[in-house]
Amino acid sequence: MNADPEKTPSAGAASPEELTRRQFFARLSMALFAFGSLILLVPMVGFIVAPLFKRRPEVWRKVGAVDNFKDGTTTAVVFEDAAALPWAGVASRTGAWLRRVDQSTFIAFSVNCTHLGCPVRWLQQAELFMCPCHGGVYYQDGAVAAGPPPLPLPRYRVRVRNGQVEILTNPTPITR
Repeated sequence: MNADPEKTPSAGAASPEELTRRQFFARLSMALFAFGSLILLVPMVGFIVAPLFKRRPEVWRKVGAVDNFKDGTTTAVVFEDAAALPWAGVASRTGAWLRRVDQSTFIAFSVNCTHLGCPVRWLQQAELFMCPCHGGVYYQDGAVAAGPPPLPLPRYRVRVRNGQVEILTNPTPITR
């Protein structure tokens, strides 16, 4: 037998120049696991961090002359979405419910229900917004009256400038 312990090969140990098949596949597995984890981690971090740096576009859009809206009425208005892409065409148009409360006060609501984003309708006789998808009901001020919607209708900021009613458009979230 070989009495020199430095020259005695131990089971499973290889010299620095030698790499056993088992060691090679162990290292390859660890490298592939690390690479796969990195591939999954980068988009997840981007998803979490991106909203912090993304600026939401806000643009004032004219929706009509002040004289076109009567006191106490709610009217559907159509305008160009602030986040529309140049090639969006007709899909870049969106809408809101504009309510003229009195001579100088306007309120604009999103057309999308806060439950699942279905378009709400204004029922003049009942003075309620109704969501046809799951029976959500909102009062004329946008507050939830009944059904599954968790939040009131989102509002747009409104101003009157040079005799025109304008809405500050931004991508309104369906839920908050």
